[in-house]
Amino acid sequence: MVFKRLLGSLGVGGPTVDTVLDPGAVLPGGDLTGRVHLSGGGADFDIEQISLELVARVEAEHDDGESEGTLTFGRFSVGGGFRLAEGEQHSVPFSVTLPWETPVTELHGQPLGIVLGLRTELAVAGARDKGDLDPLAVRPLPVQEAILESLGQLGFGFRSADLEYGRIGGTGQQLPFYQEIELSPPARYAHVMSEIEVSFLARSEGMEVVLEADKRGGFFPGGHDVLTRFTVSHHGVEQHDWNLEVDGWVRQLVDDRASHGSHGHGGAYGGSAHKEDLHGHGEHHHDGGHRSGPGTGTVIAAGAAGLAVGVVGGMVAAEVVDEVGDFFEGDDEEGEEG
Repeated sequence: MVFKRLLGSLGVGGPTVDTVLDPGAVLPGGDLTGRVHLSGGGADFDIEQISLELVARVEAEHDDGESEGTLTFGRFSVGGGFRLAEGEQHSVPFSVTLPWETPVTELHGQPLGIVLGLRTELAVAGARDKGDLDPLAVRPLPVQEAILESLGQLGFGFRSADLEYGRIGGTGQQLPFYQEIELSPPARYAHVMSEIEVSFLARSEGMEVVLEADKRGGFFPGGHDVLTRFTVSHHGVEQHDWNLEVDGWVRQLVDDRASHGSHGHGGAYGGSAHKEDLHGHGEHHHDGGHRSGPGTGTVIAAGAAGLAVGVVGGMVAAEVVDEVGDFFEGDDEEGEEG
């Protein structure tokens, strides 16, 4: 899907920009490639700079509740310094590297409800304009997919996913937001937790995995949700027994009720973590009724394929399409969060 927009600041007769991404979902930390196509307007224009911005739809919690906004999490200059003649066609190829913490938007080819975009901005004759905005699809890293597969095989089911504005303390988080993938527990854990949330904080040398389990019936001490953190490598993913590893994480998370969720699994792994927003309000918690993303109508296939996102009657797909459409059609009217 490509969105072509006239550069409004230049008025009728200005150049148009059309950014086309190469096909297929990309990986966090991987290269995003494509071409920026420019069509000259009714006069010659000096193209001073072509910039690309990574943008995300992010939720923010505050004293009055929740709100959503658009947040930029990466910016790249990919060209400029040339004159675009009247009616001229010009194409600029690009290759930019995504941040390692770029959220995952799909699993097994099914959308998770996470909305990311690539915005193209031109600096023309001293004026700037947001000329094009395209959806961005990101698939999991091998280690992320292996962990989600294992959670599915252990009986956890996908509920929803969202992006939260804030930081997870005690981690090496780089972006001003983090992704939460919310899962329902299998029967053997249903009496102690109503859901578990998984956050991945990837970097070039490995990845931090943060697990959060909410309390049910006062099971967890101190009235707080329990968080714990683990560190994994990108190497040797296929040779690792992830079912055993992830099952140990979950058991450790449950056992951490005795130590307030402050210790991880295994001496080489583990650590403490806590979630806080960027305004210094400290740890936050979700009520049991909050759901975002494609939760309604989602079914789970947990077995040989691991954690999978299914669709009943197209309801989830329709919700995701509506949300994406609203984002790309209405983004220019909204300010950025933060």
